Amino acid sequence: MKKLFLTLTLALLTFTAAHAQFGIIGGFTSSSTKLPNGTNWSAEVKNAALWHAGVAYKIGMGPFFTLQPQLVYQTKGSQVNDGLRDLKSQAGFVELELSAQLGLDLLAVRPFIMLEPFIGYDVTPGERLNGGITGATSDEINKYLRDAKNKFEVGFGVGGGIEVMRHVQVSVQWFMNAGKLFNEDKLAADTILKTVASNYKDIKNYQGLKVTVGIFF
Repeated sequence: MKKLFLTLTLALLTFTAAHAQFGIIGGFTSSSTKLPNGTNWSAEVKNAALWHAGVAYKIGMGPFFTLQPQLVYQTKGSQVNDGLRDLKSQAGFVELELSAQLGLDLLAVRPFIMLEPFIGYDVTPGERLNGGITGATSDEINKYLRDAKNKFEVGFGVGGGIEVMRHVQVSVQWFMNAGKLFNEDKLAADTILKTVASNYKDIKNYQGLKVTVGIFF
């Protein structure tokens, strides 16, 4: 039994190594935040045009299925206007993504659809509120917003793409982070900035589109 297990394990590792490629990926990200239904104040949300880059390891699991773990630095952001002031939100996440791709390998090309769950951590928060708040300086406001922001993220993306000659991959996906942009308890801790807290506490997290190009070796 032990020999059979070792034989199967070795066969799996040999198959995986024979059908695996290392690659570099990068591209364009267009993201925004979302206001919840029933918001009682008028607001305008604008998309932010940003970028992402990282490394990937593509593992062919047969003629139809490919797993592609990725480690990516991903920037996301948006701009919200509530009629009085603008909140420019931006974040640089280190993300661990797992792209599960289903498609038919036609040797020259491989069209595919994909599901991509991810987790990440905001390592470069950049919140900036343009507009005065009585009793607080701009530096105090922006530090307050950065401290109150949810740093850990969980989300997923869905989309599709095409791979050419097993070395060039282009994909487009829609992604969404779960949860809210800010921690409501941390926002509510500061009474001076309660106007900011009441307006921004329910803003949903980032969502948008990604266009990614990968080169595999």
